[in-house]
Amino acid sequence: MMLGKVTATLVSTVKHQTYAGRKILVVRPMDPDGTLRPGSVVAVDTVGAGEGDVVLVASEGRAAMEILGYDRRVPLRSVIVGIVDSIQSGSKEQA
Repeated sequence: MMLGKVTATLVSTVKHQTYAGRKILVVRPMDPDGTLRPGSVVAVDTVGAGEGDVVLVASEGRAAMEILGYDRRVPLRSVIVGIVDSIQSGSKEQA
């Protein structure tokens, strides 16, 4: 699992059938304190996330396929599985 921030929506008119009708978002990894880390991942949204949201991403291919209900191998690695409301660490809370 990875914590990240949605930075963009990916739009593609030609794509593998696995992605048909699904929203695809670009997510940048982040630390619990809100610091953005280098790099980005492309993830299928399952929870209605949008740009600027802090999200929880399942980034293992098999988990992603199971979440979306596929019983065969498909080209899918990352799925957004939650929108984070807040992060609490000790006595500090991050929004």
